[in-house]
Amino acid sequence: MDLTVGPNFFFWPAEAVRAFYSDLAAAPVARVVLGELVCSKRLPFWQGEIPGAVETLLAAGKEVAVTSLALITLKRERKLTAELAGMGLPIEVNDLSALAHVPEGQPFWVGPLVNVYNEGTLRWLIRRGATRVCLPPELTLASIAVLARLGREEGVPVEVWGHGRLPLAISGRCYHARLHDRMKDSCQFVCGEDPDGRDVETLDGQPFLAVNGVQTLSQSTASMAHRVEALAEAGVASLRLSPQSQGFGQVCNGYADRLAGRVTAPTLETLLRPLVPGQRLSDGFPSGATGAAWSGAAAG
Repeated sequence: MDLTVGPNFFFWPAEAVRAFYSDLAAAPVARVVLGELVCSKRLPFWQGEIPGAVETLLAAGKEVAVTSLALITLKRERKLTAELAGMGLPIEVNDLSALAHVPEGQPFWVGPLVNVYNEGTLRWLIRRGATRVCLPPELTLASIAVLARLGREEGVPVEVWGHGRLPLAISGRCYHARLHDRMKDSCQFVCGEDPDGRDVETLDGQPFLAVNGVQTLSQSTASMAHRVEALAEAGVASLRLSPQSQGFGQVCNGYADRLAGRVTAPTLETLLRPLVPGQRLSDGFPSGATGAAWSGAAAG
């Protein structure tokens, strides 16, 4: 297995984006997906950094792709999606309507927001031109193994979610704006105040979810630190790491060491916990338990 860095979910200043991808060029990852996934209103604030980031990453020997939006609803968003095909990079489809803008025969990647739950869907996407597929994070290990086997038979690498707050839902409504008593059209980009999303608690004060603009995320950070051997045995080609605002270089190095057998799962857990928002880790979905469960507790 190797490592893929997915698109950044969050709204960071342009200088932070520039520094992030500059640092990522030296990280032990094989490929990077960049672009705006969550909210098209954010893009003008940092899209000028994309060409430089692409050039830097390609020069460092990384594969690079650009993501579609997770929810394409407006005319200008359809126009932005159509323009992706002219960038000369693979498009990672995270909304199936983006396929209308990918010419027949042009290869593309499939991101974790597309519901690839069975062999029929995976086979159809491969026939349509998919050359890499990241599975949704809520699949069990048994389902992952079935789909990874089909991917190997078809010569298409299959990834799974390796690290990061889980993308659970996308909506036309901006929860971040609503939490600040603002309308979506006058949000004043309040999501930028929470560079890793804003935690949401239940009425009795229990940590529950996180919001990021129109996106709902898990409150905990999913980590496959304790699942590496099982996923490798299942035939998974790559782990996907989702960007976070602090210590991401350490995160990448930690997972690279774990894949290479240089560190154990508990050692990686010790590294990760102080780096992630709220210091909560989870990996329950592969076992079929609740997603928020953490196998490291039993291992400890």
